[in-house]
Formats: sequence, C-alpha cells, structure tokens
Amino acid sequence: MNAHASSPDAAPAPVPLEVRRARWAVSLIFFLNGASFCAILPRYPELVESIGLSNTAFGLAVGLGPVGGLLSGLFAARLMSRWGSARVAVVVQVIASTSHLLVYLAGSWAWLALSLGLAMAADALTDIAMNAHGMRVERRYRRSIMNSYHGWWSLGAVTGGLLGAAGAQAGLPLWAQGLLSLLVCGALAIGSARFLLPGHDATERTVTAAPAAASAADIPGTAAPSGIRIAGMGLRALGLVTALGMILVFAGSTEDAGSTWGALFMRSTFDAAPFLAGLAFVALQGAQTVGRFTGDAVVDRLGDRTTARLGALVGMAGMSLALLVPTPATALLGFAAVGWGVATLFPAAFRAADELPGVPHGVGITVVGWFARLGFFVTPPVVGALADALTLRYALWMVPMYALGILLFSGVLSTRPAKA
Repeated sequence: MNAHASSPDAAPAPVPLEVRRARWAVSLIFFLNGASFCAILPRYPELVESIGLSNTAFGLAVGLGPVGGLLSGLFAARLMSRWGSARVAVVVQVIASTSHLLVYLAGSWAWLALSLGLAMAADALTDIAMNAHGMRVERRYRRSIMNSYHGWWSLGAVTGGLLGAAGAQAGLPLWAQGLLSLLVCGALAIGSARFLLPGHDATERTVTAAPAAASAADIPGTAAPSGIRIAGMGLRALGLVTALGMILVFAGSTEDAGSTWGALFMRSTFDAAPFLAGLAFVALQGAQTVGRFTGDAVVDRLGDRTTARLGALVGMAGMSLALLVPTPATALLGFAAVGWGVATLFPAAFRAADELPGVPHGVGITVVGWFARLGFFVTPPVVGALADALTLRYALWMVPMYALGILLFSGVLSTRPAKA
C-alpha cells in the first residue's frame, strides 16, 4: 500500500481545489460506469424469456460478451498514451452507454451476444482509463483513496440495479429504460470532463513512487530479474502482474454470480417476484459498496493481503450457507457476503499493478484489467451449462471455489499497511 507521507509526524498538506474536483469527477465516472450497465441486469429474465433462451445459451451469450473486453483491453495503454486517460474514460463511457441501449433492444441470441460484446469492449477501456486517472488523483492526495472510487462504482451499480428492478416491476419497456439511461449517463459523463486533471498521465509519478504490490522479499520463490522481457516487463514483474490478474479473474467471477445469475437464481429457486429477484444483485453490490467506502481504512490497518484473505473466507462462508439452507433471506445474505468479501480486490490489484517497479507506465494496469475480463468470459458459460445439468443452485457452488482461488493468489498482495 501507499506510504506517501514524508514523515509519520508531518501534517498532511491541504489538497488543492482542482485535485478535489478531479476526485469527484473520477468518482462520477465510476458511478456512471456501474449504474449504466447494472440497470440492465434485473431485466435479464425478461430478455431470456422474450428471446426464448436456455440457461446454457444465455450463459454463452453473456460469456462471449467479454471477448470484446479482452480484445479492446489490449489497446488501452496505447490509447491512453496518445489521448490521455481522462479523454479515453469520458468518450468511451458515452460509447458504453450507447451500446447498453442495443442490449435492451436485443431480439435474438446473436444480437444479444454482439451488443454485449460491444458493451464489454467499451467497458474494458473505460475501466482501465478511469482507474489510471484515479491513480493520478490518488498520488496528488498522497494517501489511499482508490477503494472509495470503486465504492462509487458499487453505489452506481446498486442505484442502477434498483432502478432496473423497479422498471421491471412497473413494466417499463426495455427500450425506454435504455434510452433514459443513455441520455442521463451520457450527459453527466461529458460534463465531468472539464474537472479531470490536465497534462500527461505520468505527471504525478515524479511526485511520488511507492510500490503497492509485494516486493520480491515478500513473496517466496521470486528471483532476480531476468534479461528476458515481455511487453517491456522482466519475468519477475510479469509473474507478479499475472498473479494480480488471477486475483481479479476470481473476483470478477464472483461478481458475475450476482450480476448474471442472481435474479435468475431467485426466480428459478424461489419463484420470486421481479423486484425481489433483482435484490440478489443489489445485496451483492450494496455490501460491496459498504466494503469499498470503508475499505481504505481497513487496508490502511491490515494491509491488502490480510484484507483479501479475510474477505475470501467471509464470502465462502456466506454463499455456502445460502446454498446449504436455501431461502430468500439466506440467499440475499450469501450474495451480500461475497460482495463484501471481494470489495477491496479490484482497487488493490489495480494500484499494485500500476506501481510495480519495472513495469512500463500503463502496461501493468492494462494487463491486470485484461485478466479481469477472463473471469467474466469463462464462468458464465460454465455456470449456465452446470445449471441446465444440475440446477442453478448447484451450479453456484462455483462461488466458494472462486474464494479458494483468491486465497491461493492473495500472497502477491502487500502485507504492509498503507500508513506503515
């Protein structure tokens, strides 16, 4: 974690107004990124029914969507180098909201898969760019604020989920919800642009440089850097970035359990009404919101590694209870537990990758973001096929398995509290 203060007893310098405004502007983009797409999720049962999809077909469409993110993410570093993270984040968020309208209008499996692919392509670029710009602002603050950004994303996701669930309950046409989302989210994203930081994305690196990931001494088995370099990284740096990416593979797969399957699980298992079904995703994101807004203080005290392991254990226990004793109440509790459990993982991995020594600017955060898309790509078809073969209740036992993966790779995160 960051240790930006020049001395433990030094009073922090006042944060300039333009930097505080930039923080709120970045937070707004995170909020819009979460709200725009997540408003679709409670409407998934309607899309499945209207198109006539099986769980396997639906899972395959959702799983193919992240292919767009995997492909577009490869170009994120190049786009930010040319245009800057601020411009990329704003422009591509508007494109993302436009693509979401196409998802609402999907009338066939192919249309749904292609529109989700476009949405995920735009989302991947926005995700990387807004995290990169958020790191710029964090360096100006000289303390951890990344969890709060992701808290705003989760708050946006909860807001979008609630609005989508309310729209489903009220019978609001899908096209109308999509058009309203585009107009509101697009206008706010464009309005945020004037408050983002000017200048080159590497500007703040001359002010502070404190690695957030574990050093070689923290991780058993690491060796001296090799002369071989891939994407500008030595083998040790590449290994660290890959391990950080694997944490996000499992974190993303965990989030997918709520976003893709939560409402369908509630409908198929408990015959829940549309609004109650949508609360599965809201429970996950609501708990994640709390975890992220409180996450900076927790990580400052415990460090990223301990926080990640504690969260994985809580998520594993909560979802296991929900699946062993299935009721609407335990299901919502289980989704909430996994949401809280993975709350700090995306901020921790992005920060660590962006500050790793020996990793070119923009490359670490791009590679880790690309890995995160693997979870969204691989798991929906697997869960869908298991759901058709066994029922969705048994398919969701994959979620405790994701927690084991987080425990396995969390050793790459720093043991040092941010204020150490």
